[in-house]
Amino acid sequence: MNDYTHLKDRIAIVGVGNTRYGNFPDRDDYSLGAEAFRNALEDCGLEKNKVDGLLVCRIPYYARMGEILGLSPRWTVPLPPHGRMSAMGIIEAAAALDAGLCDYAALIYANIGRSRRVNYGGEESPGVWDPFGFTSPGAAHALMFQQHRAQYGTTTRQLAEVSVAFRHHACLNPDAVMKQPISIDDHEAARPIVEPLRLLDYCLINDGAVCLIMTTKERARDLKKRPILISGIGGREAYETASIANYDPDCWYPQAQDVARQVYGMAGVGPADVDTLMCYDNFSPTVLFSLEGLGFCGRGEAGGFVEGGALKLGGRLPTNTDGGHLSNSYMQGWALNAEAVRQLRGECGERQVEGAEVAQFCAITPCSRSIIYTRG
Repeated sequence: MNDYTHLKDRIAIVGVGNTRYGNFPDRDDYSLGAEAFRNALEDCGLEKNKVDGLLVCRIPYYARMGEILGLSPRWTVPLPPHGRMSAMGIIEAAAALDAGLCDYAALIYANIGRSRRVNYGGEESPGVWDPFGFTSPGAAHALMFQQHRAQYGTTTRQLAEVSVAFRHHACLNPDAVMKQPISIDDHEAARPIVEPLRLLDYCLINDGAVCLIMTTKERARDLKKRPILISGIGGREAYETASIANYDPDCWYPQAQDVARQVYGMAGVGPADVDTLMCYDNFSPTVLFSLEGLGFCGRGEAGGFVEGGALKLGGRLPTNTDGGHLSNSYMQGWALNAEAVRQLRGECGERQVEGAEVAQFCAITPCSRSIIYTRG
């Protein structure tokens, strides 16, 4: 069990806001972040001058962001621009709120990767993604999936179920970037990138921003929307694999098992109790690895688990109901956490999971994290 257990149901997400997602060459990180912040304030009905905590991610300079917003926070944290920071930031903010370091924390993420033509691989200097001859993080995930396929017989048609389900959800999401429905055959016919992964196995790169506002359960009662409580937290690092091009022959399975023990133990629930899963999907194989590591199915069984639309609305585990990184927008986990909040509030319209009471976010990676959300 982790040391965060005393935080169970003490901290709430009370406001969520985002910009449109797409290609906005006339905008910068700060203007996108400010728009998402304004939308989150309106969402929860909080006065700006009450925000005394600021966490920023992928924003060049935290002080400039605070200046633009007109904030003078007591607690400030800048996070690096890497993926997988969202749950880390939420957990740090929860601890700060519990310790009284701030009363209301705004967590702001912004990305201008699309308009600035940011590439993740292919052009780096030697040594960044090798020693296996990798030119991108996608190559590492392709190699892991190759191994999974060889060991367990997982097929690319099973893998396609992930992309097809998430695109189906994106078509129901007014904010999503990708709106064209796809089939398993479309996935199989898509342009190869790194064998056996194809174009539809890769996340998007978009401009946009997300803001979450957090406070204590007690303060949350005074705000506009139903608070969504943080009921469980789990985390585990895997530094020994992160330095080798993020390639792990175990697909981070031992770390994921430990995260599962922590997050479910703290929340008092299990995989069968999760109504909707928000799963970090930088590449589609990550979803299969996550399902196995967290115990939604056995080791090597994820291919069979996702067949038949299991991850779609109406399936056994509606996953990434906003379209995820593959089809909504690549907001590096931040939009997925916002979607978890909206699902538990019942605000998702056509993509709403009926009766959702327990939502889980997970990022099963070299720095794995998971959060269980419940309705306050």
